[in-house]
Amino acid sequence: AARAELRVRVRLPGGQVTEESLQADSGSDCISLELRTADGALVTLTADFRQEVKIFRALILGELERGQSQFQALCFVTRLHRNEIIPSESMAKLRQKNPRTVRQAEEVRGLEHLSMDVAVNFSKGAQLSSHIHNVCAEAREAIYTREEDVKFWLEKGVDGSMFEVLPQTADLPDLQRCKLCADRWKPCICSYSLSIEWYPCMLKYCKSRDAGGKVSSYKCGIRSCQKGYTFDYYVPQKQLCLWDEET
Repeated sequence: AARAELRVRVRLPGGQVTEESLQADSGSDCISLELRTADGALVTLTADFRQEVKIFRALILGELERGQSQFQALCFVTRLHRNEIIPSESMAKLRQKNPRTVRQAEEVRGLEHLSMDVAVNFSKGAQLSSHIHNVCAEAREAIYTREEDVKFWLEKGVDGSMFEVLPQTADLPDLQRCKLCADRWKPCICSYSLSIEWYPCMLKYCKSRDAGGKVSSYKCGIRSCQKGYTFDYYVPQKQLCLWDEET
């Protein structure tokens, strides 16, 4: 099994440069990326190929003067599709070239808007992916997924008792988006956006011709992508979603 760690300098949308760390472990068949965003949040993406699960974690700096704790942790768990990210063994073979270069993704993939309508029980979540236990430890009360992903995992035999459907607008007619909600202690639908600025999304193949004229293709590099996500999810009080006001 191969393990690799790379550090890549990437440019954020506002022009600042940040360092992203990428780790691959072909033995446990997983990849993780971590970067600090312009507003100081620490965003991690973990891709667990074996379980077909990806986990986004955000550690958001709290606003102490507004009664929040030092940081707030969120975990969003979704299905990992084939060909979203390069395989872990290919990532583990990447070598650090030109570490000072500031990289920009070659392809910008469309923004994905996800309605996270199910809560995941932290203590049972290890059955879905062993990484939930480490990655989401600080977010144990705030792990969210989607009903359509739950259906997929239940068909694979995952225990359904770890999932709890969250209140929807249909259940609570006056449930508003948090940014429109004036009362800090009322439940509302929170929205959180994050972006993975640079990740190896595809393998590149080149063609070569041997002496007999036979053409064969071989892996000759990676294509990098940038992708943004917006997650909507229920919170029992607006106090848990203060960043939604500023946007």
